[in-house]
Amino acid sequence: MISIKQLTVAFGATPLFNHISYVINKKDRIALVGKNGAGKSTMLKILAGMQMPTEGEVSVPKDVKIGYLPQVMKLEDGRTVREEAAQAFHELFSMRDQVKSLEKEMGDRTDYESQSYHELIEKYTHAEEQYRMHGGENYQAELERTLLGLGFSRVDLDRATREFSGGWRMRIELAKILLRKPDLLLLDEPTNHLDIESITWLEKFLSTSSAALMLVSHDRAFINHVTNRTLEITCGRLEDYKVPYDKYLMLREERREQQLKAYDNQQKLIAETESFIERFRYKATKSNQVQSRVKMLEKIDRIEIDPEDRSQLHLKFPPASRSGDYPVIAEDVAKSYGSQLVFSGVNLVIERGQKVAFVGKNGEGKSTLVKAILGDIPYEGKLTIGYGIEIGYFAQNQAQLLDDNLSIYETIDYVAKGEVRTQIPSILGAFMFGGEISEKKVKVLSGGERTRLAMIKLMLEPANLLILDEPTNHLDLKSKDVLKEALKSFNGTVILVSHDRDFLDGLVDNIYEFGGGKVKHHIGGIYEFLSRKELEMSQAQKLDVVFESGSKLSVSPTVNTRKNETHDMIDSIPESSTDGQKIMSYAEQKEQQKQLRKLQKNVEQAEKKIIKTEEEIAQLEERMINDADPSVYELHGQLKKRLEEETNAWEEAMMKLEE
Repeated sequence: MISIKQLTVAFGATPLFNHISYVINKKDRIALVGKNGAGKSTMLKILAGMQMPTEGEVSVPKDVKIGYLPQVMKLEDGRTVREEAAQAFHELFSMRDQVKSLEKEMGDRTDYESQSYHELIEKYTHAEEQYRMHGGENYQAELERTLLGLGFSRVDLDRATREFSGGWRMRIELAKILLRKPDLLLLDEPTNHLDIESITWLEKFLSTSSAALMLVSHDRAFINHVTNRTLEITCGRLEDYKVPYDKYLMLREERREQQLKAYDNQQKLIAETESFIERFRYKATKSNQVQSRVKMLEKIDRIEIDPEDRSQLHLKFPPASRSGDYPVIAEDVAKSYGSQLVFSGVNLVIERGQKVAFVGKNGEGKSTLVKAILGDIPYEGKLTIGYGIEIGYFAQNQAQLLDDNLSIYETIDYVAKGEVRTQIPSILGAFMFGGEISEKKVKVLSGGERTRLAMIKLMLEPANLLILDEPTNHLDLKSKDVLKEALKSFNGTVILVSHDRDFLDGLVDNIYEFGGGKVKHHIGGIYEFLSRKELEMSQAQKLDVVFESGSKLSVSPTVNTRKNETHDMIDSIPESSTDGQKIMSYAEQKEQQKQLRKLQKNVEQAEKKIIKTEEEIAQLEERMINDADPSVYELHGQLKKRLEEETNAWEEAMMKLEE
């Protein structure tokens, strides 16, 4: 589909990559990998036509559409979210305008029998077919599905884009790209500003999309779910592995072992040859042999090993001082901004040594609760910080808060105290900032390098409670693994705000889920939590209305089974029961049965409400097929919310009855 031939990019004497050639095929889903600064983002810009290579060419057929999402973008204000996303359909709107123009022309003319009028009809028919083939008036439903999938609510769709943060506006741009249905998607770190639910939605979308994909991402789980080919930029070359990312890691290790053996053998040969030349340089009887070896050395194609592959990032948090048993206790904590409730009724207890994760959609209050714990914002309720707690805090924008005009060394020297100042060169070396690199200005560092530097600053402060808000943004996969191991071995308490499933897996043992103004506690790891969430959604779907023949409505088998179980529970109660040595009196038995009948009635009423609401939703969805009125979609959202509340009420009633 797209051919890249002899591509070279050089910003100085050393090329970023040199004479690279490869082909992107229609079904390819490519993970573009390599160390920070290897040229991954540059490659995407060249493919998108945003940057010209020093040499070589990129051949793109005329009918191939490319969609490109950069890491950083300039966004315009002045439209609502819906209006901005609708810009993706400008070609469709042009078709619609043409259809309307032809309709008007046919209505104005009266020469129905003329040849030109018949040609006009044919032209109109063709234009209308094209318009309908490309989606026609169904674009609104597609637009809403995409925006809702990326985390927006229906209320958000009619809000101005300027009201949203940069991360949410990036989602709008991603939605526009997906809605354009390009033949090749170029995505540079698309998950940086997405929550877990939106990442999962994007995974499913990309997995079922017919578009080819080239992806740069540091989210290992995301890469594994959506790619089937891996291109690695290393030492200015391109290594092509036609396998998914996990398989690539194994093949790369095998290739590297072979490469190291070849490198060692070559170095041994070079050393022996140079020794021979030096020993016999001035002996006339050996002059021919010496000259032969000199020429051989000149012709050797030297094997290169990526210098970063040899280095090792050493990250270890200092031992934590002992704190109280409960570093953080929240009792009925609530936070609002004006009339906007963020969360309420938050009750949690974090024990010493626990590693917990705050997860949930963006804007649900994760960072807000962190700021409340830090004492940076007022709140309602009670937050108790345990005895002897020393907090180390890494904010989402910590890397951006660094002073651009300082050097790496000056940045650390400014915060280091006492004897630690004498260890600065060693500390920087452990973080791969050793030697001359330490003199580089902060402003020229990549996102990953800035994050590593910010992490050094964090480590120089004593802490027994680490609070890290999205610490893995911009970190490469290797650095994330090192940070994960360092946190595992840290003997203090850790609160992590993160959407990175692979990073959280095996690291946290308690999950706090933020959503709908509430915070729910889940014991276990991230994938246990996600499995339970998926099961809950599956069970909720079982409550959907089932249409029988003749359009008669009935509750799904699950609800009917539950209803039968309710009656069975009550009918099976014996006339007398024992609790230890106590025999229930006749009056007590009657009172118990009375309470059970009351609970059964609550369950049945809840079931009736669910059936009624589902019937209304089904009727409305039939109407939505032909009605694009925004108020219809708004009502649909309200009914869905009501159904969720009624389902929760039914589950609560059933739990009480079962108890």
